[in-house]
Amino acid sequence: MDMFCDRLSCHGKAEECIGLCRALMSALNWLLRCAAFYTEKVKETLEQAAAESQLKMCLERLEKMLGSTKNRALIHIAKLEETSSWSTVEQSLIKLGENLNSLSNSPLRSQADDCVSLIKSIPTMLSVHSEQLNKTGFPTVHAVVLLEGTMNLTGETQPLVEQLMMVKRMQRIPSPLFVLEIWKACFVGLIESPEGTEELKWTAFTFLKIPQVLVKLKKYPQGEKDFTEDVNCAFEFLLKLTPLLDKADQRCNCDCTSLLLQECSKQGLLSEANMTNLVAKRTADREHAPRLKSAENANIQPNPGLILRAEPTVTNILKTMDADHSKSPEGLLGVLGHMLSGKSLDLLLAAAAATGKLKSFARKFIKLNEFTKHITGEGSKSAPVRALLFDISFLMLCHVAQTYGSEVILSELSPAGEVPFFETWMLTCMPEEGKILNPDHPCFRPDSTKVESLVALLNNSSEMKLVQMKWHEACLSISAAILEILNAWENSVLTFESIQKITDNIKGKVCSMAVCAVAWLVAHVRMLGLDEREKSLQMIRQLATPLHGENTLQFYNERVVIMSSILEHMCADVLQQTATQIKFPSTGMDTIPYWNLLPPKKPIKEVLTTVFTKVLEKGWVDSRSIHIFDTLLHMGGVYWFCNNLVKELLKETRKEHTLRAVELLYAIFCLDMQQLTLTLLGHILPNLLTDSSKWHTLMDPPGKALAKLSVWCALSSYSSHNKGQASARQKKRHREDIEDYTSLFPLDDTQPSKLMRLLSSNEEDANILSSPNRSMSSSLSASQLHTVSMRDPLNRVLANLFLLISSILGAKTAGTHTQFVQWFMEECVDCLEQGSRGSILQFMPFTMVSELVKVSTMSSPKIVLAITDLSLPLGRRVAAKAIAAL
Repeated sequence: MDMFCDRLSCHGKAEECIGLCRALMSALNWLLRCAAFYTEKVKETLEQAAAESQLKMCLERLEKMLGSTKNRALIHIAKLEETSSWSTVEQSLIKLGENLNSLSNSPLRSQADDCVSLIKSIPTMLSVHSEQLNKTGFPTVHAVVLLEGTMNLTGETQPLVEQLMMVKRMQRIPSPLFVLEIWKACFVGLIESPEGTEELKWTAFTFLKIPQVLVKLKKYPQGEKDFTEDVNCAFEFLLKLTPLLDKADQRCNCDCTSLLLQECSKQGLLSEANMTNLVAKRTADREHAPRLKSAENANIQPNPGLILRAEPTVTNILKTMDADHSKSPEGLLGVLGHMLSGKSLDLLLAAAAATGKLKSFARKFIKLNEFTKHITGEGSKSAPVRALLFDISFLMLCHVAQTYGSEVILSELSPAGEVPFFETWMLTCMPEEGKILNPDHPCFRPDSTKVESLVALLNNSSEMKLVQMKWHEACLSISAAILEILNAWENSVLTFESIQKITDNIKGKVCSMAVCAVAWLVAHVRMLGLDEREKSLQMIRQLATPLHGENTLQFYNERVVIMSSILEHMCADVLQQTATQIKFPSTGMDTIPYWNLLPPKKPIKEVLTTVFTKVLEKGWVDSRSIHIFDTLLHMGGVYWFCNNLVKELLKETRKEHTLRAVELLYAIFCLDMQQLTLTLLGHILPNLLTDSSKWHTLMDPPGKALAKLSVWCALSSYSSHNKGQASARQKKRHREDIEDYTSLFPLDDTQPSKLMRLLSSNEEDANILSSPNRSMSSSLSASQLHTVSMRDPLNRVLANLFLLISSILGAKTAGTHTQFVQWFMEECVDCLEQGSRGSILQFMPFTMVSELVKVSTMSSPKIVLAITDLSLPLGRRVAAKAIAAL
């Protein structure tokens, strides 16, 4: 054993290498049993000296055998190959352990302990990762949190938790600094969010949603560490950032940190003692904080307190809404009236959004809106109440759709099959950003008799009738009625005075009719020439101006506030295009945040590079930039966006800059990770790798950085994709698949795919690869043995990328692109969740392992174990062969 133990190798067939693994395991077992036998013997006084020397011999051989990582790796393979033999090893270990305590000879005892711990480390030899300790800022975490808070308050917490965990793992961020970065982003969001709804959204995100996210993070295995200790430690760091905390306190007019600490303590994230200690520290710090003058201070109500109080209110309102509406519609109306006053509505919606209750909130309002269709035997007393219930529910739903996106309102198809009125109206008639409506669409052309009677009603009566009025029908007929009225006005059949009377009637009792009328007018104005728009715009103006009569229904002023905000959102695009000013009554609601961010007359590519350069200089992404990136992604499309940002990355030549750029780009790509990853791995990388005129761009550091970015994107997309999580924001985006991935990468091995043709153009031995009779074995990978579906674009793109990588490694010529491929593989190994099957490396052809081992940085036993799928017999053979030949 002394002769060969540290120089074992085998250059034979895979079967022989697996034989070597088994032999090593048997030798290990034999030595362990001997050691256990001699530790028993040592107890007998007569045999003590002889037994000790025999035991010493056994332990020395064990140490020598296990001292080599290569041997441990081979035993690791044997353990998976023959689980029964490994359990014998474990039993021998237990037996040896029992006898060790009686050993008086301490050098022998410590030697034996070393051997035992080495053996015990074999099953986990892959899961040891060091953490980054020299960094304190982590821009990716910061940006992911900012992106969620600004764009996805209604999203579920689980995908966010998984995304954050992914970043933490890939960048090896120590737990306390990870939690600290999340809090830092929240405070920055509180400080920089635009006034009004956005500010409330951020407050809800920070005080209601993030504690829930941390509760879920706590459930992930943390190793030996206690997560509450990490949270405590993170807050200790946070308290040192006094200027940040003071600024947030000033903005919110309260002690934000203490409120957060109490919330965390309630959720079991902080112990009582730690909370009290931290609160005391912050209170002492605040003594020296700059204060607003008390007069200014008095009228700012602290949002965090309001949001925390709004959360239980949401639950109560949901309960109230569940009751039978027909029993006491007046009582319900009282509750709704309360919700409308001041900023109550936005507070409640923000709290509902952050706690995942917004969807059920919307469902209840849709049910209420449907309830108002029942009009049998209605008298003059109950008619106004029904009109108001219809109106308030309609306005609230519009407001929710505009503030949080229409997908919050859409129901999963109800089995009955009848789509509620509001959903129908919203999908077909409501103007939204990026949605072009056709004013002549059948949805705007209902039954002509209904339209005529509505026109007559609006034109002849002094005010709108309420009794037995079918409001949903009136709302659907109003567009056609407005067309009739406009035509009459254009042809001077009606005077401006009659038009005023008609618009007063439309907006006088229920505001929803005015909303429906303006929705159609907005679509109509887009279709008109410049000189034809005057009367339509004037009509929008009329409808947007509230009435000042006595004769309006209850809560009129509160309803007008919401109506104005809805109309302002609806008209924003058209007014900009037609360069028209319409003064919407100042409502105290914020103007549209993050709207119209792109500078006029500047090409979008310039905007993209300028914003990216600014973000890179600052070192972190702010919410305004996130919105600009999102707009540019919509405008330029996925390929344009990805391609130009990669070009920016490849321009960077300083190492620390490229790393920072990767951290930021990954976060920016989170805007639509799936599509951007497909583009990056399916189009941009293959083009760079197969075009020799571009190889020089892949030098270190930018090339290495691009490899890192590609692996991060591949891993994130692959893990979230397999859980089927696309956020609502990403589902909403219009899909623009640049090419159909199926034809780009044909699967049938007899057709050389486009990639393979690209390869064969600059490489003499590629014709072997692309020849029709090329055997499957050259590209056989674990994914095929796991029967992963190749109908899926991401799987296809990954499989092809690894084929390309494999052919580059096996090529006769080498260059920067070969180096790039090595960096790509190294990063894969660095980021792997060890022991997790079904990672992106399962798409790697088995034949690549022997090519990779030739690369100096990859020729270690641990790396071979990491890149092969050891759950498969074939994977174990490939690994054994590669390691035995090292």
